Amino acid sequence: MGASTSERVQKHREGLRAAGMRPVQIWVPDTRRIDFAQECERQSRLLVNDPNESEIQFWLDAVADRQGWE
Repeated sequence: MGASTSERVQKHREGLRAAGMRPVQIWVPDTRRIDFAQECERQSRLLVNDPNESEIQFWLDAVADRQGWE
């Protein structure tokens, strides 16, 4: 019988570490929450008259790599 799932995962992780990689865990908002869209809208409204928002948006547009996204 072959290796268990946990053994295969461990071997894979060891290979990544040997290649100079390290694991990183991040926490992001849960887009499945019922109030997610409402919270996005609330935060967006906070930026409507923010004096820095247009400057930041201009910079984001200038540096964005959109190749292959359309």
